[in-house]
Amino acid sequence: MMDQRDFTNKVVSLRQGFLPRHREYLMRWLQAGACMGLCDADITSHNEHDEPDIEHVLVWVRENANPAYMIRPEGMGWVLIDQIRNHPLATYRSFEAALHAIRPVLSCGATAAA
Repeated sequence: MMDQRDFTNKVVSLRQGFLPRHREYLMRWLQAGACMGLCDADITSHNEHDEPDIEHVLVWVRENANPAYMIRPEGMGWVLIDQIRNHPLATYRSFEAALHAIRPVLSCGATAAA
């Protein structure tokens, strides 16, 4: 019979990651949103202290020199964070929906090519 310790050692946390299709969609979204104030975006896996962290996207808008938004995977969703205030705004089922919440520049429901 297995004891409780065997179960706790076998738990694997489920977390989405950034795929090439997410990177491609991010670039299309950024280009389409340039006229709406989107300046830049970066996918990184390091935080401000240069320590390994969860891979996330930072988005810059023309209103601020610092990143305005962060999108990071959490479980089976994508969390949109107000990066300036360090405040979670919402969780979305798809990466595309999180970008759409920042600036709706591509049609809602558009997805990245597989």
